[in-house]
This record gives sequence, C-alpha cells and structure tokens, in this order.
Amino acid sequence: MAAAGVAAPAVAAAAPIRIGLLTVKTGPLAQGGIQMEQGLALFLKDRGNRLAGRKVEMISADTGGNPAGAKTKAQELVERDNVDFIVGPLAAFELLAITDYIAQAKVPLLSLAAADDMTQRKPNPWFLRASATSSQACHPLGDYAAKEMKLKRMATITEDFAFGYEQAGGFQRTFQDNGGAIVLKLWPPFVTADYTPYLAQIQDVDGVWNGFAGSNPIKFMRQYADVGLKGKYPVLGGWTAYDDALLKSFGDEAVGAISAHWYSVNVATDSNKKFVAGMQKEYEVLPGGYSAGCYVNGMCIEAALMKTGAKTDDKQALIDALRAISLSDTPRGPFHFDHFGNVIGNIFIRRLERKDGKLVNTIIKTYPDVGQFWTYDEKKYLATPVYSRDAAPAKI
Repeated sequence: MAAAGVAAPAVAAAAPIRIGLLTVKTGPLAQGGIQMEQGLALFLKDRGNRLAGRKVEMISADTGGNPAGAKTKAQELVERDNVDFIVGPLAAFELLAITDYIAQAKVPLLSLAAADDMTQRKPNPWFLRASATSSQACHPLGDYAAKEMKLKRMATITEDFAFGYEQAGGFQRTFQDNGGAIVLKLWPPFVTADYTPYLAQIQDVDGVWNGFAGSNPIKFMRQYADVGLKGKYPVLGGWTAYDDALLKSFGDEAVGAISAHWYSVNVATDSNKKFVAGMQKEYEVLPGGYSAGCYVNGMCIEAALMKTGAKTDDKQALIDALRAISLSDTPRGPFHFDHFGNVIGNIFIRRLERKDGKLVNTIIKTYPDVGQFWTYDEKKYLATPVYSRDAAPAKI
C-alpha cells in the first residue's frame, strides 16, 4: 500500500514527470473522453501538480475515437513528448490498435479500455487496468439476475463490437450457469439512430440486458419506453449503460434499471467523498466511471513513484511498482492487481431510483474482490476463446 505520512523523496531538481492522456473529444464517445480528462486533471490539482515531490505535466491528446488516431497520438506522446506514463485510451478498439507499439516502446500504460484479452490470452507486460475488463462486472450481474432476481429467460442487446460481445458473453455465461437462458441476442451497429426494429423482436422474456456505451444508453432507454416495453420487462445493464455521469440525461424511463459497476458515487471512502465534491465544484457534474477511473490511475502512478523514489528513468521498475500496488482508500474502494496487471476489487449492483427529485444509483449488493476470471479456474478459462459475437448462441 502507499504509505501514509512517508516523506517525498528530495528530487526538486529533477525534470517534470510527464503523463500523456489518450482521450477522445469528438463523436459518440466524447462525453466519456471529456470525463477522463476531468478526472485526471482533478487528481493532479488535488496534489498541487506534484507527485512524490516532483512537478507533473499532463499532455492531453485527442484520438478522434478511432484506431488510427489512437496509434498516431500514442506515438507522438512517446517520441515527441517523451512521456513517462500514458493514461487511456477509452475504447477497446483503440487499445488493441496501440498494444504492440506500447510493448515495443516500453512505456507504462494505464487504461480504462476493457478489452478482455489484454490481460488474458494476449497480455501486454506494460499494461495496467484499474477499472475492469469488459466482462468483469457482467459476471456478477448474471449471477445476481439468476439467483436473486429469479429471472429465467432473457434477451440481450448491445453494440456490434468487441466491448459488446465481451460484456454480453460474461453476463450470459454466469446467467446460464445458474439456470437461466439467453433466448435472443441483438447486435445493433454502434451508430444506430433507431432501435425500434430491434425492440420489436423482444417478446416472451423475463428481462432485457443491455451493454450500451457513450450516449447510446440514453437513446435506447427512451425508445424502450416509447414502444411500451418499460414495465413489461425489467432492464439490466453493464457499467457504461447506467454510469452515474449519465443520470442527468435520463428521465423516468430509466427508473428501476439494475446495473453492475466497479464504481459508484456512493462508495463510502474518504477519497471518494473528496473526489465527488471536487468534480461537482470544478465541473458541476456527478462523476462516473470514466472520471473515477482516471483519478484512480493517478493514484496508482503516485503510489508507484513513492516506491521508486520518484525516479522514472527505469521503466521496468515503474511497471513492476505499479503492478505491486494495493490501495485501500480510493474512489472505487480497496483493490489490488493480479499477475496480468488487471484489477481485483468490488463490484456493485445498483438500482436506479428517484430520490428527492433526483435520479440516483442505490447500491443494493456488493460482490467483494471480483477478479477477471470470476469464480472460474484460470487455466480452464484461458483455454477457451475470448467472448465473441457468436461464441455462445442464444438458447431457445
């Protein structure tokens, strides 16, 4: 753990530490990308732009939300800006586009992007993830839906790309392992204006799970209510579907939604109370996973620098220090990392409610110390393919 009260090393004369942020400020993912920048900027402001006694500079790079842009910006951060760490990118397809380059450049990468195989079958030794894999929060959600909600037959709907496949695969696996059945799987394109043709196919189920991200959850929930499905079939979702930062954009159509998340504004840690208050003061927003994830990444960088004596020249020592971190007071609660560099921490089941006129996600169950392999044997898990679009077809 980062030791409280330990004096920072005397490195006042050293050059500033440079943190490169790969984010996205245009397109459907822009809202999350802007929140990422806010979270990291707030962390550095809270620390007076100094970590372990050294001045820190943040260099923000807009990837444009596409693989080519992510790779170009990553190269610029490393080769032109000489960054010591990279935080980001947001999307799995961006991360997959830069992973080989990062391994070659040997720069520690702390990302929110959830691509499962980055810490499973194709691990990158320079990668650290303090948020979750795509499927990590959906494993306990499938368990909860079957065991505690007593749902038997469900439909899934999410975007037609890797993040959607891996979320849906995680939910389906644990839901079916506990006696449930996914009887319909729908895959609208990421840019879809009208979900009505997909919603028209949903019938004879006990509930609907969705894994939408960006601004898509807002459109989906409005159209779900418009076609008369609200109140007919309960709705469940992954962490991006009902992220706290989205609540200002929802109306009553989203009330009652059940979601699983690795973060909540209601986590009762001192650092989370400070983080939430800071986000509201600086940006007048309720924070969610995108900003919390980058704030936590900042905490990881700080803890690693304390271990290395604030030295950044030995990149292997930096990534080793990062992976050895165990923190107890963070906005997401206590966590540590497995041997692949993926987080092990709490997953919260939340119910979206209206309280005192405001929409809030109320934590109704906490699954402690959830890892990326859930309760499965790691070797057996890795011997099977990563969750994909057609790996587990619907069971009629």
